[in-house]
Amino acid sequence: MKYLLFYEPVEGILARSQPYMEPHREHIRRFHEQGKLLMIGGMEDVERNGAVAVFTTRESAEAFAKADPFIVNGTVGRWHVIEWHEILAP
Repeated sequence: MKYLLFYEPVEGILARSQPYMEPHREHIRRFHEQGKLLMIGGMEDVERNGAVAVFTTRESAEAFAKADPFIVNGTVGRWHVIEWHEILAP
């Protein structure tokens, strides 16, 4: 089982997030190096659709979101975590 973190963007997210990009990337690196964050990225048309990240635990996803410079500084409007029951095809 994995956990998906969804970010909903605020208007003008690309411009508003620039001052926080490097701290956000460092935050990503830290969680990835700890093995908690498996992948993260923006959706097609990130200004409308936001971004998604895949975590190993709900606690990791929530801890990531609560301390992410994008969220702390208001470039993400809302976020939520859902459980994902992955199925691997042969």
